[in-house]
Amino acid sequence: MSTTTTAAHPKQKLKKRRRRGKIIAIYLMILPGMLYFIINNYLPMYGITIAFRKLNYKLGIFNSPWCGIDNFKFLFASGNMGNAIRNTILYNVAFIIIGTVFPIVVAILFNEIRNKMAKKFYQTVVLLPYLMSMVVVSYLAFAFLSADNGFINKSIIEPLTGNVVSFYQEKKYWPFILIFINQWKGIGFSMILYLSSILGISPDYYEAARVDGATKWQQIRYITLAFLKPTVIMMFILSVSKIFYSDFGLFYQIPKNSGTLYPVTQTIDTYVYNALMNQNNISMSSAASVLQSIIGFILILTANGIIKKVSNENALF
Repeated sequence: MSTTTTAAHPKQKLKKRRRRGKIIAIYLMILPGMLYFIINNYLPMYGITIAFRKLNYKLGIFNSPWCGIDNFKFLFASGNMGNAIRNTILYNVAFIIIGTVFPIVVAILFNEIRNKMAKKFYQTVVLLPYLMSMVVVSYLAFAFLSADNGFINKSIIEPLTGNVVSFYQEKKYWPFILIFINQWKGIGFSMILYLSSILGISPDYYEAARVDGATKWQQIRYITLAFLKPTVIMMFILSVSKIFYSDFGLFYQIPKNSGTLYPVTQTIDTYVYNALMNQNNISMSSAASVLQSIIGFILILTANGIIKKVSNENALF
């Protein structure tokens, strides 16, 4: 009996040592990501205090005097912040709706392609714009929209009408231009996310549906869309949390920061950037970032709460 216990004891030690080695290896793999997360996301959080201080470079952040919510009041002092907030919210609402419907449609269409070479080719073509820098996209947009040498003016509008359209001076076109460019650039990434979810659906469901006589549309409606529901909800919550943010490159680079277009192109991010460049007021820009973060946090809790009441199993937390 004692011999068996003695023999089993080294085996238990060996198992514990192996288990400990595996755990250490996992923690070592996690460590670089955790360090990046702490350095990039947590250490800079002390900078939140800048939003409530009158920053003095000689005194430093912690010795600068407190000013309460004066920096937040300054955001709305010029009267242009309301227009920037309106543009930010309305554009993001359009991006959420269009950016949900179109990628799902494209992902479903991609799933129906049976030729592997064609599938890879089309995936590359659709994903390529997402990999482009917004600076490159802005030059491409200028090549199409320029009044002097733009493709649309020189090849379409001028031959048909004899006139040219100054896109960079006309406000009415830009809501459609910005929505189109945002969708064109981002549809590839969103499509990949939805396509990966579709590929995870067991073929048995579709086979059983075909045996029961279900049409292709019925298969998409009752199987594909049903399994995509958790992914759609997750993407929706993440999008809602950023409804007070905007793609700086999209709203600054594409319209070339044209002052004429500010009523329809200026968002919170570009407004704060222009104010920072003109007035060098870092405290105001910090206040805007804090405001965006607080509202985003509230919105993500609200969206998750609504989804939890409607469908508890699909809520994030």
